[in-house]
Amino acid sequence: MDNKKEKIIHAAIDVFQEKGIEKTKVSDIVKGAGIAQGTFYLYFSSKLSVMPAIAQVMVEKMMEEMKEHVNEKRPFDKQLEQVVDVVFDITNSYRSIFAMVYAGLASSEYLQQWEKIYQPYYEWMGTFFKQPKAKEVLREDLSIEPSVKLVIGLIESAAEQVYLYDQLSKEEAVTKKQEVLEFMRHALYKKT
Repeated sequence: MDNKKEKIIHAAIDVFQEKGIEKTKVSDIVKGAGIAQGTFYLYFSSKLSVMPAIAQVMVEKMMEEMKEHVNEKRPFDKQLEQVVDVVFDITNSYRSIFAMVYAGLASSEYLQQWEKIYQPYYEWMGTFFKQPKAKEVLREDLSIEPSVKLVIGLIESAAEQVYLYDQLSKEEAVTKKQEVLEFMRHALYKKT
């Protein structure tokens, strides 16, 4: 990624968190990035047009953490636990950024870019599902592509409930993770 574009994205994250989306001006972002206002417009058409780039940074962060923390040598059920842990941990660590991105994308014409931004995540999860499906751990009739989107949505929604909306305790977060895992076991696994 271009260094100036990266500076703009990180400055936008900081300013949006500090001032909120509505009160932030492009001039605040460029001041934080240490660039000229004209340079901002070389990369983005408005302050809201930065939102997909921020979302992309968060998806890239999620992918890095998945690759680092999901051990492919462990049984699939343990790997699935690791996936849930990563999503919950990232959502907790970056809760204000996620809340901001959702608000910014929902209030703009950039919402349709969400699927494109998530494509690498969908592909990774699809690959993640292929091996246990081939080993007949997962249901024979399981369709991977729609299941991947449902699983990602379920895990993210549960993590958002814990950290963005309900602000649950650590014990309640653990219970929510266990419920998500149990739900996925019933939905994904081959009946034995």
